[in-house]
Amino acid sequence: MRSCKMGGQAVIEGVMMRYKNSVAVSVRKPDGSIRVGCTRYVSAAAKHPFLKWPIVRGVVSFVDSLSLGIRTLMYSANIFEEEAEKQEKKRSEVVAESMKSKNTTKGEAALMTGTVMFSLVISVAMFVLLPYFISSLITRVSDSTVLLAVVEGVLKVGIFIGYLAAISLMPDIKRTFMYHGSEHKCINCIESGKDLTVDNVMSSSKEHRRCGTSFIFFVLLISIIFCMFIRVDTWWLRLVIRLLIIPIIAGVSYEFIQWAGNSDSKLAYYLSKPGLWMQGLTTKEPERDMVEVAIQSVEHVFDWRAYLEDMRKEAKGEGCCSSGSESYEIKNRVI
Repeated sequence: MRSCKMGGQAVIEGVMMRYKNSVAVSVRKPDGSIRVGCTRYVSAAAKHPFLKWPIVRGVVSFVDSLSLGIRTLMYSANIFEEEAEKQEKKRSEVVAESMKSKNTTKGEAALMTGTVMFSLVISVAMFVLLPYFISSLITRVSDSTVLLAVVEGVLKVGIFIGYLAAISLMPDIKRTFMYHGSEHKCINCIESGKDLTVDNVMSSSKEHRRCGTSFIFFVLLISIIFCMFIRVDTWWLRLVIRLLIIPIIAGVSYEFIQWAGNSDSKLAYYLSKPGLWMQGLTTKEPERDMVEVAIQSVEHVFDWRAYLEDMRKEAKGEGCCSSGSESYEIKNRVI
């Protein structure tokens, strides 16, 4: 498989896809139609070359992805708010009483947005502070920094798995994870050299090495190694150091994910396995109409036909028609 360097994320009843500076968000509206919004997003690294340095680029990419992710989630939520307002107005003209007994998607969209924001606020507390304070109980029976780091790391992974398992039981989150699966399937379909059709996408894998789930999982694992080298006696200083090295851990994890996602070696395959297993919680098999939504996002940012043509020419030894630029970006307009 050849990496197409395209990424994305699931949103409310839709999928966002990004390639280079082009971003498209496709959302399935309540009436069954698909609404596509396109924009340009230039990362900070594109403006400042030093932000492309190894490790540093991982932190920048994480912040960029977080910022863009929130924006696209808000976009999809706004679509449902608009549709809810239209439906509410229509229902009020027919029978006002029915409005009291039916829930609107506006409340659901607001709940989803609130859940995302709340998760961002408590993430540090859940995956850094809580494991640290629980593992600190070990110091009563042992002063081994290695043991403390391992116990803390196991707690982080355990909390992470438990959190994902719990939210995956929520119907709305489950549908989002299904759209997440459709995003992965589209990228895997293209990278395996198949035409981007619903049937081909449905038969592709829903796991991908460059997934954000794998990234977070390896952040937790790599933090164990870093914490082993924190040898200070004061508890609050240990905590401060742990917080300060989070960007470095994220940068190292990013470099690993990028290497694993672009390598065909057996070592990369086996090291990627734990992250792929974790994706079993965050990606679900999508329905065909979900795949149609994901394909719409791809079509607006990535020229997959030219990409596949280049793959076929390379396989025949004819060289790449894009002269090695690997640029398949579609210069879309803002909608």
